[in-house]
Amino acid sequence: MDAWIDWMMRVLALPEVGLSTVFFIAFIAATLIPLGSEPVVFGLVKLNPDMFWPAIGLATLGATLGGALTWWMGYGAERAYERVTHKHPNGRALAWLRRHGAKACLLSWLPVVGDPLCAVAGWLELPFWPCVAYMAIGKFGRYLIMTAALLWVFPGQYAR
Repeated sequence: MDAWIDWMMRVLALPEVGLSTVFFIAFIAATLIPLGSEPVVFGLVKLNPDMFWPAIGLATLGATLGGALTWWMGYGAERAYERVTHKHPNGRALAWLRRHGAKACLLSWLPVVGDPLCAVAGWLELPFWPCVAYMAIGKFGRYLIMTAALLWVFPGQYAR
């Protein structure tokens, strides 16, 4: 088992493999699948400090595209719901999101509620491109702060 973990860490440390892994994991984690992508970003940056900005950039891109996909899933779910029930849902959370509009997608970086927030934005048919822009800003901030904080908390280099 130790040999497998060592091999996996060496493969993920390769910039050409590690960056695609960061993108893919960030994309999947930004959908409704409960998965954290920060450990992958941190691991790559810890093993390859010169990959800090490419890792943050690709993680942001992957998470933003995942959030956009979640927006479209919410949009499609709302269309199906109305087609079946012939009514428009209401509620306090929906009213709050309607009031704040696309800017609420800045909170898409939050754990637990961030990804469903993107789906609800699609459900409410909030404007797609402004939602994506706010998602990108929020997710970039999260990756930047989390990775920098982890590097600060766990300084030091691994011996190669």
